[in-house]
Amino acid sequence: MDLDVTLLSRIQFAFTVSFHIVFPTLSLGLALLLAIIEGLWLKTGKEVYYFLYRFWVKIFALTFGMGVVSGIVLAFEFGTNFSRFAEFAGPVIGPLISVEVLTAFFLEAGFLGVMLFGWSKVGPKLHFTATMLVMLGTMNSAFWIIAANSWMHTPAGIVVEAGRVVVESWWDVIFNPSFPYRYFHMLLASYLTAATVMAGVSAWYLLKRQHISVAKRGLSIGLLAMAILAPTQAFVGDIHGLQVLRDQPIKVAAMEGIWETQKGVPLLLFALPNQEEERNDFEIAIPNLASIILTHDPNGEIKGLKEVAPEDRPNVAVVFWSFRMMVASGMALIAIALFGLLCRYRKTLYSSRFLHMGCVAVLPLGFVATLAGWFTAEVGRQPYTVYGLLRTADSVSPIDAYSVAISLTLFVVVYSILLVAYFYYLTKLIRKGPRYESPVEYVVEHVQLPTMRDRVDGAFIDREEGKHNGV
Repeated sequence: MDLDVTLLSRIQFAFTVSFHIVFPTLSLGLALLLAIIEGLWLKTGKEVYYFLYRFWVKIFALTFGMGVVSGIVLAFEFGTNFSRFAEFAGPVIGPLISVEVLTAFFLEAGFLGVMLFGWSKVGPKLHFTATMLVMLGTMNSAFWIIAANSWMHTPAGIVVEAGRVVVESWWDVIFNPSFPYRYFHMLLASYLTAATVMAGVSAWYLLKRQHISVAKRGLSIGLLAMAILAPTQAFVGDIHGLQVLRDQPIKVAAMEGIWETQKGVPLLLFALPNQEEERNDFEIAIPNLASIILTHDPNGEIKGLKEVAPEDRPNVAVVFWSFRMMVASGMALIAIALFGLLCRYRKTLYSSRFLHMGCVAVLPLGFVATLAGWFTAEVGRQPYTVYGLLRTADSVSPIDAYSVAISLTLFVVVYSILLVAYFYYLTKLIRKGPRYESPVEYVVEHVQLPTMRDRVDGAFIDREEGKHNGV
């Protein structure tokens, strides 16, 4: 059997980067939530926030470590599997990745130790500063990675000389046309994913009647964050779609399953794209809605896939369905967030088992939406590695296909072992739950630590906990 080195290399990179992205997505979001939680502890002096922080910082550290381990190999794959891409785009990608490592990664790694082990060694203000710096480090890391990836979608600030890019303006390279949209879209995806996970784990504790006080605060923070982030993400996604329509219209055509350029385009709720016949075999559509969403005009024109040659089109079925998976997941998160607001208003936030079961059910959807969004973006960019400049088939290293098949198999085995180990320790942490050790006695004039607390079935109950609303 003949093996295609280009296809195998793409599958390997898709597998490794999809495995990796799950962990930075969660750690980036948790970093913000941890900063908020520690800030609430310093402001209110309530031990419940301290317990909540100490519990989630362990999950953050475990996830951060997995992100580091799984991400190391990605840079090497540029050289081993996509050496022609590295040669062509190295003057742009190399410096951006180097800046990310030298600034963001070392900032995160350095102050993570203070977050985990600095409680009895530094004051609360310095510890909070460390948490804030780790949060900023994760945002900085995402900044440079998204800048590099966005440049591959909308290259700017360069000229091509002798088969490789030459940078003319680093400002234009970094702040390329798609970067602002993609960066904030990714930040919101990470924050929303982490909030969903926090709400889901907290709801699971409430269903089990364990760690009641900590679970209530975690559920309240998670659902409140979801109520803010989910609609905001939908808005940012909408304006990002307008940018994609402007800069990558064929990707939008694949997302919407549009073959012919037309006006008053319907929104396809369901379709079976047939790439060979250049049509959809079956459709369920809402008239004019795609034009309304994408052009804000019911008679707006959208380019079809037939505007370009068949070899210049992405895999329509993958782009079409991954986009719908992302949207459906986002709509489910919006629904549960709005239901959480309703329960908060009715003062049933902590007693509604239906809400708690819903939070547990949607727990994975942040990851599903993130992965589906990345598949939409990356497969939709095909057949190019650098859009309009370098085709994927011309980016692959001149290596033996069987070597790639062997390395892909090894990656699947090793990463499967890593994933099993991660879930083993993650479930162990969650089953064990928070530890109820009194905070280190800091001498801070504005922090008054409560001294009275009860333990009921192993759960800490704050004396002041009588309110069902608020954080």
